Amino acid sequence: MHRSWSTEDMPAQQGRLAVVTGATGGIGYVTARELARAGAEVLVTGRDAGRARRAAERMAAEAPGVRVRPDLLDLADLASVAGFAQRMEHAGRPVDLLVNNAGVMAIRHRETSKDGFELTFATNHLGHFALTGRLLPLLLAARAPRVVTVSASLARSPMAELSDPQSTHRYHPMAAYAKSKLAGVLFTLELQRRADAAGAALACVAVHPGTSLTGLQRHAPAVLRALARLALNRLIGQPVEQAALPVLYGATAPQAEPGGFYGPTGRFEARGAPGPVELPLLAGDAELARNLWETSERLTHVRYRWPQREG
Repeated sequence: MHRSWSTEDMPAQQGRLAVVTGATGGIGYVTARELARAGAEVLVTGRDAGRARRAAERMAAEAPGVRVRPDLLDLADLASVAGFAQRMEHAGRPVDLLVNNAGVMAIRHRETSKDGFELTFATNHLGHFALTGRLLPLLLAARAPRVVTVSASLARSPMAELSDPQSTHRYHPMAAYAKSKLAGVLFTLELQRRADAAGAALACVAVHPGTSLTGLQRHAPAVLRALARLALNRLIGQPVEQAALPVLYGATAPQAEPGGFYGPTGRFEARGAPGPVELPLLAGDAELARNLWETSERLTHVRYRWPQREG
């Protein structure tokens, strides 16, 4: 296990603007609050404007003096993603940090997004792909921008294969989740490769938070939720404050390297101090990552605009 790392080890974030998706509860909430506590100005985004406003108010009450602003962003609606990006572009301020955290898990039956995509894949991957691409000019305008994408240890599962990313032929709730989380890691590595090829100073990392009881489990059957509560709270899990540490590590730690994968380093990677962890086996498949990127471009109609290299 790595040396203990906590929010006290975070570098000062004064002068930085951070966007955290899914920040109205769980890991996203703690991530946004602690970034703000460290000095960053944080956009607290959520798919419900009222919840985003209440989350920002709660953060301000828990950490007086923080700069947090609520904003509406539904990752399962590409029009909402475009609208959020347009508001950011109009403001014109560079984005120093983007935390792609929002997610859904274990939706019992196959559902589709407003754009007609399988809902888990749409929310967890396609929405973040589109958001990152639309915010890319603002990210590249920052001095040392980072993109952190929250995956899961389940990205290593045999269920996490992308021959049918939208579960068109056969739907299983946890398989859909695993696929979307493998997609997040592949996206991170391909984004880093493309940034490096363009000579862009963009650091992209993937993280997984380990095991914790958060709002993600709300779609599971009641019996499974009860079992999860027992296992996660008492046996192998960790409080949400601890589960957010790998995200904060990836977002702020100087030792978090571009293209890295970070998570808890304790037993089974369920909890423990954050540090480097093993990538999913399929993450090494550059062709798979490239195909996923091209599929994501086609589905979202978002193309990444990289600066031209001089010379």
